[in-house]
Amino acid sequence: MSVAVRYLSKFGRTRRIAEAIAEGAGVQAFSIDDEPVLQEYVDVLFLGGAPYANVMDPKLRAYAESILPEKVGAVVLFTTSNWSRRTVVGLRRIFTAKNIPVANEYFYSHMTKINQNLEHAKDFGKRLVEDPR
Repeated sequence: MSVAVRYLSKFGRTRRIAEAIAEGAGVQAFSIDDEPVLQEYVDVLFLGGAPYANVMDPKLRAYAESILPEKVGAVVLFTTSNWSRRTVVGLRRIFTAKNIPVANEYFYSHMTKINQNLEHAKDFGKRLVEDPR
């Protein structure tokens, strides 16, 4: 099974969660800044980012919109923020409109609790890579 973890992080909090998820999933996390287009097919794509001023970053939106249904089997979402989960809602809409399966469960960490949630993120990555429904 092929797995990828991709993220957008401006301040490093989402990157740290992405790296923990990737560790649990047994892969390396990459910023969408380093890979602006998903290069090859993956069975499971973990994708995340945080809202900025309560809005999904346009770069993350463009990345999600560029993903073709034939490039991914299922998407698992994650986000970090002060209180909003709008990024998850927005990404779910994008993928659902393309008929790309999105896991019902997603990972959320409050931006002030990143350190406390790293082990939970690692467990999430391990668990959801085995069953991304």
